Amino acid sequence: MRIASWCLGLLVVLCFQLSAAGAPARADLLVNEIMAGPARDWDGSGTFSSRDDEWIELVNTGVGPLDLTGYFVTDGDTIPRYALSGVLAGGGRLFVTGGMSHTWEVANGFPAFGLSLANTGDSVLLWKVTGPDTTLVDGYTFKSHEAAADRATGRSPDGSGTWEIFDSLNPYTGATLPHGNGCAPTPNAPNSCTLTPTHSSTWGKMKTLYR
Repeated sequence: MRIASWCLGLLVVLCFQLSAAGAPARADLLVNEIMAGPARDWDGSGTFSSRDDEWIELVNTGVGPLDLTGYFVTDGDTIPRYALSGVLAGGGRLFVTGGMSHTWEVANGFPAFGLSLANTGDSVLLWKVTGPDTTLVDGYTFKSHEAAADRATGRSPDGSGTWEIFDSLNPYTGATLPHGNGCAPTPNAPNSCTLTPTHSSTWGKMKTLYR
C-alpha cells in the first residue's frame, strides 16, 4: 500500500488517538459550514451521491494568505478524511466535498468512505501537524436534526458567528438548538441571507390602504 510520508506520521498520531491534542487553539482557519445530509447534487457533478455530495466549508478569517500545509480534516472517529494544500487568501473559503475526500483517501491509502458524516450526529474536526505536534485547531459537533436532508449548519456571520441551521430547503420547527434561520445553505459563499420582512394585519387595515 502506497502511503505518503506525512500520512505515516498521521497514522502514528492515530495510534495515540490524538489524545495529546487538548482543547482547540484559536486560529485563522475555521470550520464554517457543514452539510451532512445531502439530498441533491451539491458538488455539481450532474449526479446525486449521498457520499460525494456531503460537504464542509472552511474559512480563512485572517487578512493575509494562509499556507494550508499540515492541515487535515477528520470526522468524530479522528481518521484523516482530507488533507489541505496550497494557499488560501485572506477571507477566502475552501469547499471540500465527500467526493474530494474519497479521491484523497484512495490516493493516500486511507479507508475510502468520503467525509463519512453520520446523520445521527457527528463531528467535523480541523487539525494541524507542525513537526512532531498535532493540534486541534477547530471543530464542531452537530446533532441529528442538523443532519436532516439538505440542511446545513454554519456560523452566522462567517467565522465569528453562532451556529445556525440554514434550513430553507427543509425547514426545522423543533425546539432543540441550534434553530433554523430560514436561509438557504451557502457552500463556498458568505453565510448570510436577506429575508423579506413580513407583518401581520387585519382585512380592515388592509382596506384602509386603498381608500
